[in-house]
Amino acid sequence: MANKSQYGLGKGLGALLGGEDLSELRKPVGYINKEVVSKEGKPQDTSDVLRIPVDMIEPNPYQPRMNFDSEALKELAESIKTFGLIQPITVRRKGEGKYQIISGERRYRASRMAGMDMIPAYIRDASEQGMLEMAIVENIQRENLDPIEVALSYQRLMEECRLTQEQMADRVGKKRASVANQLRLLKLPAKVQHDLKVGLLSVGHAKVLLGLEDPQIQETLCDTIVKNGLSVRQLEEKIKSLERKAPTSHKDDSDPQELPEMYYRLLENIGRYVGENGISLRRGRDGRGSLTIRFESDAQAEAFLKALDHQR
Repeated sequence: MANKSQYGLGKGLGALLGGEDLSELRKPVGYINKEVVSKEGKPQDTSDVLRIPVDMIEPNPYQPRMNFDSEALKELAESIKTFGLIQPITVRRKGEGKYQIISGERRYRASRMAGMDMIPAYIRDASEQGMLEMAIVENIQRENLDPIEVALSYQRLMEECRLTQEQMADRVGKKRASVANQLRLLKLPAKVQHDLKVGLLSVGHAKVLLGLEDPQIQETLCDTIVKNGLSVRQLEEKIKSLERKAPTSHKDDSDPQELPEMYYRLLENIGRYVGENGISLRRGRDGRGSLTIRFESDAQAEAFLKALDHQR
């Protein structure tokens, strides 16, 4: 799901927000009693997140990305130390007591750098596709999943079972817009995802924060919510108040409201060619708006053009 700006707040807003030290409230997220090696010898539910010892995991030799930015890895490692690894990696079994990374090598490297001895992971069995799909859908339907776990399950269903958002929505019995909004939660900074996961803020808070483009502002407002116990309505009022004061702010006629179904279809279809981060949408209350498409290369633009020509 592509980002859409709903509040016209510039980075000047940051000067109006004081940072908070809430480290005593935040503990790294964990996955308790879900070890890959069961003491009772019982088979583990591979639709769930399991913790695997680091020395049982090995990188994928066919990993297309060979170079990892050292500074970015250090930043991710520090985030993992503070919040835990919120998005598990995906591995496949490889022989007795060994697992090979399918996706998440950057998270794996940062976790090792952070000193983790156990890494949360999904295990991708070489089983029939339909069995995997059913297992993930069954996992989604459990009542005790937090919003981030639900979003990760949606993401896994799309990636591993190669489903579109529409197909996935059919599988889980949800509207496409509901699924798209759930997936958008994974666009939030790690701090905000952590607090949403452990119940320090609600999905309603998260939806309002998603309307802000600057991750630092999202994090600072997240601290304010946690410290002062702001309701969703109070958060909206605070943003409006800060917007009026911010020297670089500008207003538009957008509201933090759900988009009509056709817009999600539009974003998904175009996103196939330019990626989720290559498209953004603004829509006002009166239906007016703008659609921005960003290309990484001439080849990407050409591929998009061919797709348009093919539809004629």
